[in-house]
Amino acid sequence: MNLSIDHVTICGSNLERMRADFAAVGLRTMYGGRHANGITHMDLLTFPDGSYIELIAPYTSLAGAGGMMSGWAKLMEGDAGCGAWAARSRDIQAETSRLRSAGVEARGPEAGGRQRADGTKLEWETAIVGPGSAGSVLPFLIEDKTPRDLRVPSPDGMSFIDGVGAVLIGVRDLESATTLFRRAFDLPNATIEEHPDFGATLVRFVNRPVMLASPTNTNSWLADRLQKFGECPAAFLLKTSSATTDLLISAKSMHWFRTEVAFFDPQRLHGARIGLIRG
Repeated sequence: MNLSIDHVTICGSNLERMRADFAAVGLRTMYGGRHANGITHMDLLTFPDGSYIELIAPYTSLAGAGGMMSGWAKLMEGDAGCGAWAARSRDIQAETSRLRSAGVEARGPEAGGRQRADGTKLEWETAIVGPGSAGSVLPFLIEDKTPRDLRVPSPDGMSFIDGVGAVLIGVRDLESATTLFRRAFDLPNATIEEHPDFGATLVRFVNRPVMLASPTNTNSWLADRLQKFGECPAAFLLKTSSATTDLLISAKSMHWFRTEVAFFDPQRLHGARIGLIRG
């Protein structure tokens, strides 16, 4: 399977507030409607490469939420920000069978969907891969049953962002997480860097949209996040080929694996860490 990001998910307790926070830093989302479960709704921001950011929040009480939402309830209620990610699948049945044969846990597929504000009904299937909640470390898989361009409309604006460039996943043990990714997706060799200014040791899989991050000490923001939310995405990096650091509110850019990275001020995004990485 070609590991290709379908979308990344920002979890929060109030969709209207998240929408306003993202708009305030120039990331303007549009309402995507209610999910078929009846208890969550979402906004999305699509990009030219077909990937998108999803903002998800409760529409009604999360009590008794099942399926994928049972794992995301804590993330939404706790305003976790970055919470999950999905990989695109063209044959989800075959892919889950392959993963199980490789010794990787795969739950599903199961049906999902939502109804857009214009009444259009969307249908898909998802599968949870690996331990934990959907998309926590390994991505959950998604295969559309209705045309994908109904779920992911063409982008409107945001010309300086090409797509979601990388998912940065907070993990406790880099070695075991690296082994899990290699078993699941046959990823190439990884490189490792220390970044004390970010509070993490980073692992990058060459030419793949995945990075792993482990805290450099027990007092770091990442250690606190792992304690509160467990292993899951800690940041999302949006790829750009433009000179866009002047559009960011962060104090300075950094260099990871010889590539420039700069973050929006997380305080302006209710704690969510969203950055730009040069493509």
